[in-house]
Amino acid sequence: MTRTAMSKKASESSSNEGAGEPSPSQLIDARIEDLGGWRGEVLAHMRTLIKQADPDVVETVKWRKPSNSMLGVPVWEHAGIICTGETYKTYVKLTFAKGASLEDPSGLFNASLDGGTRRAIDIREGDLIDEDAFKALIRTAAALNISSAK
Repeated sequence: MTRTAMSKKASESSSNEGAGEPSPSQLIDARIEDLGGWRGEVLAHMRTLIKQADPDVVETVKWRKPSNSMLGVPVWEHAGIICTGETYKTYVKLTFAKGASLEDPSGLFNASLDGGTRRAIDIREGDLIDEDAFKALIRTAAALNISSAK
């Protein structure tokens, strides 16, 4: 999606964002559209699962820069960052900010396993994700953020 199309789309919305500035959700929509193909489909699907797991999740976009067409990185937050959604040529990476502190009985985490704080799920084309386990992980991450904020 071009910047002009994003600006037009933003101006058509009833967002509280500044004039002509797309909302975070619109930026994520644009990122998914820009990706296209299987990576766009995976990111869109995981976004849907995140929202289903935590209806109070807030979408934000961080790290907007020319190298990612100013679309930035999708971030899902609830009393702090739950996870980010980065895309690479051969995989989509969902990085959980406090993943090292989360129970992962289904073994979804398959990347960044040596770090002291974060854990990630790398999803390659054709990979299947246990949706129920993923939603449970999202709810657990949100609960950890909420308890840490108190």
